[in-house]
Amino acid sequence: MAKGYRAPSGGGKGQGNMMAHIAKLQEQMAQAQAELADETVTETAGGGAVSVTMSGNQVCKGVVIDPGLLEDADAEMLQDLVLVAVNNALESSRKLSEEKMAPFTSMLGGMGLGF
Repeated sequence: MAKGYRAPSGGGKGQGNMMAHIAKLQEQMAQAQAELADETVTETAGGGAVSVTMSGNQVCKGVVIDPGLLEDADAEMLQDLVLVAVNNALESSRKLSEEKMAPFTSMLGGMGLGF
């Protein structure tokens, strides 16, 4: 052996620890995603005439239209209000998701995984 040579120490323990850490992170991320599916946000348009409820994983759970709004029978206005409420609910749902997943994306980015 060459003078001053040191054999690698640890026998791959560092890699095993990293793999265990990643597996734990995956488990925590799956739990967070499951929680997002159960959480909801509700947004309204037209002063509450139209409301849309969206899950944290961007699944529309419900649309409520005030029956009084239908008396006017203005389809174009109703379409606009539904569109606004859906887009607002999607935005709120995305923000909820980003907040819930932020710890994981920052951890993975810190590991050099490009998140």
